[in-house]
Amino acid sequence: MKVTEKNRHIYWNPYFGGFLLGLIVLFTFYTTGRGLGASGAMKSSVVAVVEQVAPSHAENNAYYSKFISEDKSPLNTWLIFEVIGMLIGGMISGGLSGRIGWRVQHSPKITKRRRLYFALGGGMLFGIGAQIGRGCTSGAALSGMSVLSVGGFLITITIFGTGYLAAYFFRKNWI
Repeated sequence: MKVTEKNRHIYWNPYFGGFLLGLIVLFTFYTTGRGLGASGAMKSSVVAVVEQVAPSHAENNAYYSKFISEDKSPLNTWLIFEVIGMLIGGMISGGLSGRIGWRVQHSPKITKRRRLYFALGGGMLFGIGAQIGRGCTSGAALSGMSVLSVGGFLITITIFGTGYLAAYFFRKNWI
């Protein structure tokens, strides 16, 4: 007899979560004059590390030098605080719902190691794509669509369409 574990976690309604996210985007536009975005925080972090490790390289590099100034750290941006807030909020949410713990969810058809390699590879590809596309799903897609930008709608279609097509080839890693 096979023993199955019943899902004990109670999740928010995704439509309610989407509604709240929309309110957060509107609030962000009102308070900062721009939308959400997480990939900018990663860029700022990388620039800060390169500036500390190899300052002459950072100053002479066309990309890094755009974000370096004498009186202001690259980490002095609200995007860094947004990402820190997301991490803290996620920890609070996970703690309140009893979901904090180390585990790797994967299909019975693959190993934990393979799942982690695919997650790392996918995350790296998405990060590179976010830099090439000048924004991630929250910055380019969500914030772009909220101001009715054609580019925001196109990037959303592209991101989710590509994800849907790629899922066909990698579906055995999850089902």
